[in-house]
Amino acid sequence: MKEDLIIQKLKAIVEPYVNNQSAFSNLSKESSFISDLEINSAHLVDVILDVEDEFDIRIENEEMEQMTSVGASLNIIQQKIS
Repeated sequence: MKEDLIIQKLKAIVEPYVNNQSAFSNLSKESSFISDLEINSAHLVDVILDVEDEFDIRIENEEMEQMTSVGASLNIIQQKIS
């Protein structure tokens, strides 16, 4: 799956939880879910569960802890689906 398609799907997954629309409209690999998009930690768990469903993958606890940005999440998703 191409990187831009993964980012597009990831953007759709995080959108309902975003509290900073300005940062969301400028989403990049460097965007932090917590500090930039202002997604709270409880909703971050929902994002990860939605990612598992969308990409039909299983994310382990240590991988969840690393999924703090778009880029980090992209890397983990790419590893899981390849």
